[in-house]
Amino acid sequence: MLANDDALIVGRVSAAHGIKGWVKIVSFTDPKENIFSYGPWYLKGPDGWQAVKLTNGRPQGKGLVARIDACNDRNVAEATQVGRDIAVPRSALPPAGEDEYYWRDLIGLQVKLPDGRALGVIRRMLETGANDVMVVQGEGGSIDRKERLVPWILDQVVLRVDLSAGLVEVDWDPDF
Repeated sequence: MLANDDALIVGRVSAAHGIKGWVKIVSFTDPKENIFSYGPWYLKGPDGWQAVKLTNGRPQGKGLVARIDACNDRNVAEATQVGRDIAVPRSALPPAGEDEYYWRDLIGLQVKLPDGRALGVIRRMLETGANDVMVVQGEGGSIDRKERLVPWILDQVVLRVDLSAGLVEVDWDPDF
């Protein structure tokens, strides 16, 4: 069993594929095929994270498909796997490089302006193609309670990240 605080969600089982128990995978890794490099896999079930053994995985058209051990039937795959998040233990991923961050480590950090005023807390991250975006929600002690979309552009908008202090300093107009 995997503890929630050690689980890094790397994908999701989206649908059954074929009649032999294969499933379609939505990967949150970049490139998407990297999901097959990490393991062991855990699927989120009603009783928490359960370990599963990936027996095969491959690109299929524009997506990915996988086969999980002991599942040889489409109906079983639909009942036990479809709609479940895929996680790996944090230790399965390489450490982030310099000026690289796992999104999971950014969620919940306080976002402040250079003058010390608080914009809010990072609630989630979005991938837009051009650059990633922080969804910052104002709360008590912040300038206001607005939700802001702040681009994640290091050295231009994002001036400083201090994970140990729980802080991201940004150069951003709060009225934007």
